[in-house]
Amino acid sequence: MKSESIWSKALEISRNAVNCGAIIPLNTLKYKSSDLYCDFELRFLKSSIPKYLKEYGPKRNPFIPWDPRLQIQNINDKHTLILNKYPVQIGHMLLITNSWKPQNGWLNEDDFNAIQNVDNDTTGLWFFNSSKESGASQPHRHFQLLPRHYEESICPRYDWFCSLLNNKKHEYSEIAHCIAIRQRNKNNKLNSNDLFSSYKSMINEMNIGEIDVIDKPSKPYNLLITSEWIALIKRKTDRSNGFSINALGFAGYFLGTQSSDVETLIKFGPDKILKDVI
Repeated sequence: MKSESIWSKALEISRNAVNCGAIIPLNTLKYKSSDLYCDFELRFLKSSIPKYLKEYGPKRNPFIPWDPRLQIQNINDKHTLILNKYPVQIGHMLLITNSWKPQNGWLNEDDFNAIQNVDNDTTGLWFFNSSKESGASQPHRHFQLLPRHYEESICPRYDWFCSLLNNKKHEYSEIAHCIAIRQRNKNNKLNSNDLFSSYKSMINEMNIGEIDVIDKPSKPYNLLITSEWIALIKRKTDRSNGFSINALGFAGYFLGTQSSDVETLIKFGPDKILKDVI
């Protein structure tokens, strides 16, 4: 069992941040599929589309400096943990680089060390969007964490990813061919190195480029990280059927707007939507 002191601190800071307007929770309606083959949750916006969903990379970098009202704690000398201003849930965290690092550049061992440092205390669903084309809203490097308690459901498509990890065939799937997945090493002393090694291995498997040869990945991608596995999804665009799709779409979380084809999502399930963005 983890202490989850970081999560507790994030919740306390969140209450104050909401009260002073530093955090703006999305006003949504929630729909959860009851069909075992349509493993997703849909949140539908009740108000207008937030600006951050429509624009990429505002003129002012919101992370240099970051809003001190959102800071949770320093992780090391290169990364800081803050709250997301527009949280998917209360306690939604961002792990940001203290100095400028491009979101669309290669990730490094320091990044995964920082993830592991947080993960040793508070874990859940980590996700990363490499660029605008894979759903990123900011060009400054940041990773996102939706914390989960021990034995709490990680995400709607968790079992689906586990089946990929266990080499179960998905001939019916229209997206499995663009996903690489690796088991996480349970030895904490090796885990961050293991994550970085897995990252490089999946980059090669998906033919996204050679880290030591080119300056940045040749294709956009998403990462999903849980306590059991790390997965990489190769992308080509950020929109499908009126949905803006980031890594959470592949985890089974969709945010609908007035332009979203919700009927298709509910009738055919997530693969029908996701196949257009890979």
